Amino acid sequence: MFGLEAIDLARIQFGFTISFHIVFPAITIGLASYMAVLEGLWLKTGQEVYRDLYHFWSKIFAVNFGMGVVSGLVMAYQFGTNWSAFSDFAGAVTGPLLTYEVLTAFFLEAGFLGVMLFGWNRVGPGLHFFSTMMVAIGTLISTFWILASNSWMHTPQGYAILDGRVIPMDWFAVVFNPSFPYRLAHMATAAFLATAFFVGASAAWHLLRGRDNPAIRRMLSMAMWMALLVAPIQAVIGDFHGLNTLKYQPAKIAAIEGHWENHGNEPTPLILFGWPDMQAEQTRFKLEIPALGSLILTHSLDKQVPALKDFAAEDRPNATIVFWTFRVMVGLGLLMILTGLWSLWLRLRGRLFENRAFLHLALWMGPSGIIAILAGWYTTEIGRQPWVVYGLMRTVDASSGHGFAQMSLTLGLFVVVYFALFGVGIGYMMRLVRKGPVTDEGKEEGAGGPGQQRTPARPLSAADEGLEEGDGDHLGERN
Repeated sequence: MFGLEAIDLARIQFGFTISFHIVFPAITIGLASYMAVLEGLWLKTGQEVYRDLYHFWSKIFAVNFGMGVVSGLVMAYQFGTNWSAFSDFAGAVTGPLLTYEVLTAFFLEAGFLGVMLFGWNRVGPGLHFFSTMMVAIGTLISTFWILASNSWMHTPQGYAILDGRVIPMDWFAVVFNPSFPYRLAHMATAAFLATAFFVGASAAWHLLRGRDNPAIRRMLSMAMWMALLVAPIQAVIGDFHGLNTLKYQPAKIAAIEGHWENHGNEPTPLILFGWPDMQAEQTRFKLEIPALGSLILTHSLDKQVPALKDFAAEDRPNATIVFWTFRVMVGLGLLMILTGLWSLWLRLRGRLFENRAFLHLALWMGPSGIIAILAGWYTTEIGRQPWVVYGLMRTVDASSGHGFAQMSLTLGLFVVVYFALFGVGIGYMMRLVRKGPVTDEGKEEGAGGPGQQRTPARPLSAADEGLEEGDGDHLGERN
């Protein structure tokens, strides 16, 4: 069907499940740190607006965290069911790294999560803030181990191969492999940016509908400060990441650039747009700028970028896909930088919260961070092909060898279940966003909060509350 084989369906299935999963940890990482900042500012300044925002985003965090855990478990099982040959070959490296993630990060998050969500009137403010900090640190530690494992698959080192299996020889070299620092920084920063634009879009949505209060304004202000400061930093990190990829995975860079061959000693042009044709071995309809490819990728006009024809056809990634996913990521990154600059210009003129054109842009930029993360992830993983462990094991040799019918059935079931289950969860999370934070003016007497007597009856009540106008909107409300 469509020229696909069982191995292609196995790859699509893993790509589909990770596309759902990666959204939730990214927002979890960003929201956990955002909530730590909010609580810290509340403790320092005593301004209730920070506490109100903490309560509001903690409910969304709870829903998002739950969906991230569920979607992550499914991916772990797929290593054994669909990619058993890979697990047998590289499990001595990837297994311990994922175990360290559970022992050091997941247990830390789970241990303090209950206190963070339900401990406002049961522990002191210092201990509660410590719990929030531990959850935020736990999400970053989790990112550390996951990226260490994945980065090793891209740039493996510190190993030996005995009896057809990878054996770790130097764990420091395994963890701190050549691409790990760049990929860790790139992913963590992307999570912060994705959360910032999610928060900013939420505020813009309320402002466009006439709901203007200090909490909404503070949401937009903090989000735009993050965009202004972090988006340019992400571009610099991306540049360093690109140089690292050029050194260790030159075929991926050639595919990203849609660059097929060099001519004499001419510097490499930058192809802005075009259509890489894998069969014809050329990029059709290309619009290029002479020498700019060499300048960006080698920081020199004397060096050439490796071309796809320098590699055997069976060792080339699919340039048609990664060429465009990379441009989606970069294009959205440039829009993020422009959005941050526009917000600064409006802020200096006192019109940040009134300019409707900007608010519409902020609203439409809401999913930009998530889309950029997905596009970047596709670029990274598809660009690694045909290797599952770069230079050591091909993807075609890593699968469990299931038949086409089996993979078709399970892929279909995943699509149906994921859209149904996570569609409901995401829809509920968006309803919480549309309700917005409740400020002092909208609170009822004794409605909860730090030091109040009303506490949740069960864990799910962190987000289990009515969404009709006038319903209680506090983390500490009992069901």
